[in-house]
Amino acid sequence: PPKKKDIRDYNDADMARLLEQWEKDDDIEEGDLPEHKRPPAPIDFSKIDPGKPESILQMTKKGKTLMMFVTVSGNPTEKETEEITSLWQGGLFNANYDVQRFIVGSNRAIFMLRDGGYAWEIKDFLINQERCADVTLEGQVYPGKGADENEKVKNKTKPEKAKKKKDAEKKSSNSIKEDNRATKQREEL
Repeated sequence: PPKKKDIRDYNDADMARLLEQWEKDDDIEEGDLPEHKRPPAPIDFSKIDPGKPESILQMTKKGKTLMMFVTVSGNPTEKETEEITSLWQGGLFNANYDVQRFIVGSNRAIFMLRDGGYAWEIKDFLINQERCADVTLEGQVYPGKGADENEKVKNKTKPEKAKKKKDAEKKSSNSIKEDNRATKQREEL
């Protein structure tokens, strides 16, 4: 049994032990726990659209803090970026989205969301803004309305390149089949 000590003689370690004893039997609500100690929200697989991989991400990020990078188009100063992103934050606030904004460069800002489940709705709002060059969310870059034409074309040509590559593979496989036909004369060694 611990010795009885006068409360005036307690040091920081004694106070910490006393606090642990009080909190040991305390029931802490789930919402008061830090995010990393909260149990993950259950995922309803019936609501997931297999054709949209973003819906899976959206379900897994629900209730978790998430950050997205936003680039302002043109060549704005840091003050202009502050004003423009402040307008966007105000619009999101009026739509009941809890978003914090941090300026990280002369044309870049971070939007931090308390609930990542709304990130794709916010991304859709941002890319439709006139001065939004792009939004980066979970490693994926989405071009905005304010992106220059080179960026938009670059992002659109990626699927076409994959299609061309598949077509080239089909052609090469067809030529291999033609080479393996039995009607060709057999070469003697």
